Parts: sequence; C-alpha cells; structure tokens
Amino acid sequence: MTLLILEGVDITHSRLVELANLADQAEAFYEWVEYRFQNVFARGETLDQLLRSASRKEIRKAIADCYTAKPAEGLPLLFDGVGRSYQHSKACYYFFSWLIRDAPQQRLSPLIGRMTRNSQRNRTELEIDALAALICKYRSNVKTFSWLAVREVIIDRLEGSRRSLKGHEKEAIVRTALLAAFQTYFAARSDYGIFTGVEIADKQVMVGGESFDVSANLLGSDGQRLRRILVPIKTRETEGGGHAHLFTRDMRSAISAARHDNADDFLVVVITARNWSNREAEALRQQVDHVALFAVSPNEWSEFNDEEQERLNQFIAAVLNGSIIPKAAHK
Repeated sequence: MTLLILEGVDITHSRLVELANLADQAEAFYEWVEYRFQNVFARGETLDQLLRSASRKEIRKAIADCYTAKPAEGLPLLFDGVGRSYQHSKACYYFFSWLIRDAPQQRLSPLIGRMTRNSQRNRTELEIDALAALICKYRSNVKTFSWLAVREVIIDRLEGSRRSLKGHEKEAIVRTALLAAFQTYFAARSDYGIFTGVEIADKQVMVGGESFDVSANLLGSDGQRLRRILVPIKTRETEGGGHAHLFTRDMRSAISAARHDNADDFLVVVITARNWSNREAEALRQQVDHVALFAVSPNEWSEFNDEEQERLNQFIAAVLNGSIIPKAAHK
C-alpha cells in the first residue's frame, strides 16, 4: 500500500482500505438476497425497490425464503470484521438487521429473546417477524437500500466488529483475501463448483500439535467436510541469522503436521518477510499447494496486492472446480 505522507507525517488510513475490501466481498450476499426476493415476488425490480414498496407480509415471506435456503442451492458467505464467516441463518439475521437497525447482537437480540419468552413461537420465526416489521416501519427514514448505501453501513458494522476482536490483524488480511477468492467464484457461477458450500473457521485450528491461523472447510451435500484448506501465516522481521532458521523450521514443522494428518487437505502458506530467498520460495512451492509471498516488513503489510489476489483467485477456482487435488494426495 502506498503511504500518504504530509509534512513528514504518515496519515495513511490503511484500516479503511482493509474494511472496504472486506465489505466488497458482501456484495455477493446482497445480490443473492436480491435474486431470492425477485423469485418470491416474481418481479424483476431491484432489492431497493422491492424493500421500499412491498407489504410487510411480502417482505416477511421473502426474508423467510432467505433463511430457509438449502446448502445445495448455493449459499454465499457473510462475515465479521476479521473475515470469519457466519452460519447461514445468523448471516441472514445480521444482513437484514444491518439494513435497518444498529447493534443487532447487543440491542436487538435481547429484545427478540424477550419476545420468544412471551410467545409460543420459535426464535427464528420471531426474528423474521421483527426484521420485516422494522423494515416496513423505518424504510421511509432510511430512504434507500441500494448496494452503495448498504456497503457504507457494512463498512461501519465491520469496523465495530473488528474493534471488539483484538489481535487478529494478520488473520483478517488473509481471511479477506480468501473470502474474495470464494466470493469471486460464487458471483460468477452462483455455486461452489464440486462442493455444496464453504465455511471459514472462526479461530485457529490445531493439526498434529501445530496451529493454522486460517482454515476453510469445503462441504458436501450433507453439510459434512469433504476437504479443508489450511493456511499458516508466517511473518519475519529479521533478514537472516538464527531467526531465519527458526522461521524455516517452523514452516516445515507445520507442513509435516498437515501432510501427516490428512493428505486430502490443501495447504496454502502466506509469508511476509523482506528479502526472502528465491531458492527457499521455490522449494516451498514444491511442498505445498499454494504460496503467497509478500516481500515487505510485517508492519507494512495490510492487504493482498492485485497480483497475489489474482493468483489466489485462480488457485481457489481450480480447487472448487476440481481441476486440482492436494499435492500430498498424489503420493
């Protein structure tokens, strides 16, 4: 990222770039909701037009249709401020809440809990009722539900989410890039290729005693994991010496643990380090399924550049369409 320096002071707003990139990945979810609404209403108007003109009963029916969509139909992802994907019904709840209400978890959710205690109906039904009622009540105040307006709201919500989740900056960068690759594929095809769905884990996973910062489960028609993508993130401040040796040893240990645990897992390594040797990079590429290498200091790294994002997009597309299998599975 190019720094913005004025009078010798760095006023770069890198967080805005990160959050905007993450928010852009939610457009696929917005377009999916629009498609579901158009099908329910049998009308070709935009989501903005439908939300501003439909009756409360119609909106309730369309929201319920989104909630009850089956994985086999292809479900897009929605996520928090560090790129961790929500389970589908929760994603629907947050998406429609963000359109019309602030703080859905802290403020609206307890109110729906009170409604549930006062009713014989289940929580999901009451969530849908509340969301439809809020949209109809306050849509004249909101005025527009266009993607550009919703995008600004999502950026704000993601920023609030990120503030409450400390210590996940590097994972957030990688999750954002991984989400972008999945959403790029989904936006073009409305599915996940040979898989029914994708889940991005909400925390590190342990495999063979090694931790992997980011991971994604590739799901079958029964919702069970068929394959997994494991992503260790390795950052190095120093340029050589003993620290470099430990850095390489840690990578090899992680690779060994992943390969020994399950040959059907894809392994992607993300490295941020100055002056990483070409020889070591090529050796690593022979061992794992994909490498993203950033020749900068970790504290200067805030996003995947266009070249590395496109390379990741192509790799994920090949995984999803089944044109490649994990390198370990060839052996």
